[in-house]
This record gives sequence, structure tokens and C-alpha cells, in this order.
Amino acid sequence: MPYRPTHRQLEYFVAVAERGHFAEAASACSVSQPTLSTQLRLLEQQLGADLIERGGGRARPTPVGLKLLPLARTVLSALDDMVGLAATGADNLGGLVRLGVAPTFGPYFMPRFLPRLHAMFPALEVYIREDRPSALEEGVGNGLIDCAITPLPNLPDAFASAAICEETIYLGIPVEHPLAQSRSVTIDMLRGSRLLTLGRGHRLYEQVQTLSDASGAKLSEDYEGTSLDALRQMVSIGMGLSLFPAAYAASEISTDGSIRLCEIERWPIRREICLVWRKGSSREQHFRTLAGCAVEAISEMRVEGVSRAEN
Repeated sequence: MPYRPTHRQLEYFVAVAERGHFAEAASACSVSQPTLSTQLRLLEQQLGADLIERGGGRARPTPVGLKLLPLARTVLSALDDMVGLAATGADNLGGLVRLGVAPTFGPYFMPRFLPRLHAMFPALEVYIREDRPSALEEGVGNGLIDCAITPLPNLPDAFASAAICEETIYLGIPVEHPLAQSRSVTIDMLRGSRLLTLGRGHRLYEQVQTLSDASGAKLSEDYEGTSLDALRQMVSIGMGLSLFPAAYAASEISTDGSIRLCEIERWPIRREICLVWRKGSSREQHFRTLAGCAVEAISEMRVEGVSRAEN
């Protein structure tokens, strides 16, 4: 049988890599430093590669260590999944869910979703991490979070997903802009206009970039918004045009008289929101139950431009 690292060895390796110090890692793992050091050295010897650079008062992953670190986290996360599934059973979705949420959707959806989820599974603990979709996908991939509610990305084979809803993306135009007086806006009418966008790592950045390329509009290169609120404020004072998802628009722009929202004629912009997790996870049924609960929460939102998925 081929050699397999023990879960303790992987735990010690991840702890040292994350903390950068053997003593701190040993304390976090509740073992003595000599025990941790011995097991980590044994792991390196059996793998035939150094995983941690030693010296200078700090401990850093080697290039090989950096490659193996996400795999070690994934293995440990899978073991945690197994323990949680066995200990609490399917009736409580494993007892704990580390859930990532995209900031362009979560604030307008979670107030509907979390109360419903809590009513169904009152003992379930939900730890929420809000971040850009690209960071959430990385977190799911390396085991830092269990699953994420995010705009559907181009998923690699390592991921699985369940659709939650489809959301319309509107074009936001300052009311003093000439286009705001038009009954309808076509893509050709955007040529030469300035488009503002969120930073890289957001799906909206990619959609604004696509719109810019197709229309001949100018994508602002000197500033990328950090939030939808920042974009809204800039659009409201005439700095440019931007895209806004329907749920955000209903909450924050519907009563804002300084911005006109419209769809681009014959150029509809939509995004699919889904729950994403690692393919092959022992908790797949948990995540599908979460997705089903999320679909029901969408029905309660009753937001124009947001339609629940029909799975």
C-alpha cells in the first residue's frame, strides 16, 4: 500500500504554513513543539520533499509546500465533513456550514434566506464570509469554506453547483445624461460613453468589460469601484454609466431620482446565481438542501427582475 500522510501530519503542516512559526503552530494544535517538528520532518522525509523553509525566526512554505497546501486543507476539510455528517446526521445539515456570499447579492438575499434556514434547522450554525466571487471560489476549492452563493462562474471539473435564481442586470444612467431622455437604449447608443465598474474578481467587472467591447463605450481604467454603493454614488453625479443587479436596484436605486434604470434593447444582460461546492463532497445532499431552501427564499423576495430557478 502506498504511503499516505496522517491527518495529524497534515494538520501540523497547515498550522505551520498559516502561522509562520513552529511554536505558535504547536500551541494552536495543542501539542509540544518537538512533537510537531518531529512529525512534520517525518512527513517531509516520507514525501521526499521539503515543505517548510526553516531559519530566520520564521517558517515559510517551500514552492512544493505551496502546491501541496491547498490539497492538505481539502483533505482536512473532507475529514471534518465526515465527522460532522456522522455526529449530527442529515437532519441538521452537519451542524455547521461555512458559507461564502457574493457582496453584490448577499445583503439583499440573506435577510430572507437566513430566517427560513434557521426555522428549518434551528441548531445549525452558519458562518458567513462575504467576498468577491473569485475569492469565494478559491475558498471553496481549498476547503476554507464549504460552499458559496455566487454568480455562476466558468466552473472547473472540481466544482458542482445548483441554480438558485436568474437576475436581470440593469444599465444605470445619470438623469442629466442625454441617453436618460431616450425611450429605449440600444447598444449602439452607448458608443463613446464612460462605463464604471467594480474591481477585478467580480462577475460584474467581466460583464461591464463585455458590454464595453461590444458597444464601443469607454471602460474607466483610472478607477474601479469597491462596492455597488460607490458606483451608484458616482453614477448619480454624472461620472459615467454602470450596471446594477436587480435586487440591489430594487433596494437602493428604485427611489433614487438621480439615476434611470433600463435594459438595453435586444441586448439583455442576466446572471445566474447558484450555490457552489466541491464536487464529490460527502455533504452534497446538505448543499442541495441549502440550495432548495434558497430557491424558496427567492420566492419571498418578490423583486422584479429576480426569478427563482426551476430545478
